[in-house]
Amino acid sequence: AQFVESGGGAVEIGGSLRLSCEAFDVNFSRLDMGWYTQVPGKQRELVASIDSRNNRNYADSVQGRFTISRDDAKNTVYLQMNRLKPEDTAVYYCNAIGLGGRGAYNTWGQGTQVTVSS
Repeated sequence: AQFVESGGGAVEIGGSLRLSCEAFDVNFSRLDMGWYTQVPGKQRELVASIDSRNNRNYADSVQGRFTISRDDAKNTVYLQMNRLKPEDTAVYYCNAIGLGGRGAYNTWGQGTQVTVSS
């Protein structure tokens, strides 16, 4: 499995970004997919998930501001991020979702940095 994230950047408070993650060498359409965040000194945290039937779940911290979606024809999962806050600053990764919400694959991508500042 391989995941390639893109779309991060530096934005002001209240701004928007759209992240993309393309997956390779996986049976993508069958996978529950998730976006994870990581900040220095902390473990990766699942913030948004979408299953193979397009059922979505969000962490409380992003509920109402972020939207996860997928395009199975492109093996890609997206994260639309609106009304960004400084606490959204993190490296964002995608992975299939495994037991306990952890990443199903050990091979994480390089991630994409999101920085929100005033």
